[in-house]
Amino acid sequence: MRISRRAFAAAAVAVVLPLSACGSGGEGGGTSDASGKVEGDITFQTWNLRANFKPYFEGLIAEFEKKHPGTEVKWVDQPAEGYADKISADAAGGTLPDVVNVSPDLVAPLAKAGLALDLDKAAPQYRKEYLPGAWAGHRIPGLPGTYAFPWYLNTGPLFYNKSLFKEAGLDPDKPPTTYGDLFTDALRLAKKSGGKVATLANVPTIEDFGRYGVPLMNKEGTAFTFNDGKGVELLTKYKELYDAKALDPQALTATPESSGKKFLTGAVAMNPGSALDLGNFKKQAPSLYENIGITDQITSTGHVNMYVMGVMVNAQSKRKPAAVAFAHFVTDAAHQMSFAKKVAIFPSTAGSLDDPYFTEEDGTDETRVRVAAAKSLKTAVNYTPVLFSEQMKIALRNEVAKALQGKQSPKEALDNAVKECDRLLTQQS
Repeated sequence: MRISRRAFAAAAVAVVLPLSACGSGGEGGGTSDASGKVEGDITFQTWNLRANFKPYFEGLIAEFEKKHPGTEVKWVDQPAEGYADKISADAAGGTLPDVVNVSPDLVAPLAKAGLALDLDKAAPQYRKEYLPGAWAGHRIPGLPGTYAFPWYLNTGPLFYNKSLFKEAGLDPDKPPTTYGDLFTDALRLAKKSGGKVATLANVPTIEDFGRYGVPLMNKEGTAFTFNDGKGVELLTKYKELYDAKALDPQALTATPESSGKKFLTGAVAMNPGSALDLGNFKKQAPSLYENIGITDQITSTGHVNMYVMGVMVNAQSKRKPAAVAFAHFVTDAAHQMSFAKKVAIFPSTAGSLDDPYFTEEDGTDETRVRVAAAKSLKTAVNYTPVLFSEQMKIALRNEVAKALQGKQSPKEALDNAVKECDRLLTQQS
């Protein structure tokens, strides 16, 4: 399985666990004390990783068991489809594994139910080993603490067509970096091309609002706030792009595949992607490949968006010392670096991104993208609120579409989106 930036986005599924009987935060029936001898049998669950990484995980487990005599790790791997439902069923039935591979949205309901161990209490000594933005990736609004070790990260730089920038009189070596620059350049590109070249092929998502500097949610985690003045300002700017054809007319129904095709044919000047896309350009559009520029995601906060996976410890585990030790072992710097060299992901440990593997180019497409992405990840944050479900993403997209089409104002659209997202939020409680 190739773990890509898009795979992270697709993996962020909504989950509502029937766990009201298990508590509402804290450690439920367990304790945050993870001190004591590392011993006993524990179960480790991963998310669709056995098919391609069986030797890696078997070696990892053998190494841990050798380091800690008297331990035994049982590894189970669940398919991608239905993973959230499997966790929900295990949590409700009291059969949740000791150590679980999770994304932030999956850990949120477990933390609320008291089933995710608070590492700020149980293992604070490890916090300094990880990038601040990665450690914060599994914090839950309204709850104190951090509920999973950060594991692998991903992000994606932007590709841009240097020849289209040059034709519009823009400096091909100075692509936009902030949203202000983006809006200015996009309008110029559209005007110079007579509306034939759009700069973007996608409507703004919750991550765009985050990178623009919009406060997305209140600190208590009880309401969304992206309909404030700054949020309205961003959507208003996108409306201007849409009207000027600087935003592709088909953006309202765009998919990653359709956006990629638009970029491939020169109808769109900028698009996110991966090293595999570069290889595709080289084969299908040599002239585009020769004019490809690689730059960071657009952001007005100085921080790009990251996607983060984590390793959670069951707060009710009967072998907490062993579970915490193993979760840390899986995610420590040495093992994250080893895993990163087997698949296109990035380590979340502090200092790892300074390794030559992430800083030195060797002339290959894969390395060009890896180096660009690793540089931006050092200060990246996970903008998507952990409580923002797939239903909420759809609600926001629908309201944004109405605003771009002129069916309602940007303010009305965001007010309606927030209202619906807040309604969905109450169903998670």
